[in-house]
Amino acid sequence: MNDVVNNSRGGAATIQAAGVAIKDLRKSYGSNEVLKGISLDVAPGEVVCLIGPSGSGKSTLLRCVNLLEQPNEGTIHVGGFEATDPDVDIDKMRRKVGMVFQQFNLFPHLDAKRNCSIAQTKVLKRSQAEADKVSMHNLERVGLGHLADRFPDQLSGGQQQRVAIARALSMDPELMLFDEPTSALDPETVGDVLSVMRNLAKEGMTMLVVTHEMGFAREVADRVVFMDGGVVVEEGVAEQVISSPTQPRTKEFLRRVLDPTHIDIEE
Repeated sequence: MNDVVNNSRGGAATIQAAGVAIKDLRKSYGSNEVLKGISLDVAPGEVVCLIGPSGSGKSTLLRCVNLLEQPNEGTIHVGGFEATDPDVDIDKMRRKVGMVFQQFNLFPHLDAKRNCSIAQTKVLKRSQAEADKVSMHNLERVGLGHLADRFPDQLSGGQQQRVAIARALSMDPELMLFDEPTSALDPETVGDVLSVMRNLAKEGMTMLVVTHEMGFAREVADRVVFMDGGVVVEEGVAEQVISSPTQPRTKEFLRRVLDPTHIDIEE
């Protein structure tokens, strides 16, 4: 059923809404505890950006949401599913969730349109004609309808990432997960990908985004969550966390990110 969600980025938008509720989530690799009791909610239609240093657990948290990583403890609810229930229908749950990775993971032997349609025909059992129509709609949505017949090696990195977003959108997700989607891109193509994500936010898509793009987080996110050492150190309204953080570790991280030329010289 379509829900109407009011959000702070552009009024009401009719979407398929899926919220996320994470409670006391723990994930270890052997003796290395990467997530140490994370609790986090994402309301339907909300955009939440996860920021923090490398190794803080951000990407692991994201991958746990759609069970690419299996948590050791805690619960995750996505829409009407308890993802951490041993009896959950993982495939059915994942249809609600689109994920975009750092690397584009496109099929090199398929053109852009077929990259977007193949999962539709195999998973959603759409006809090829219907899948092609949906694929073209979403390629046009990300500004690449005119390149539908291009293969990945004929596209720039930014264009490949936009095809990856179109591919995820073609599965009609209710939640989009982005794991540092611009980190592998040339600086000149970052803006095109962020523009697509900005438009998704305006449409009311529920989004959980791992990013180092502080300008994007400040402008688009409803909330920013700063993680370090496998815990949530600080969270709040994006502008407040980025401009006026309260925790010393958050202040230190943002100073380094926002002023990368700054060098600390110890006496």
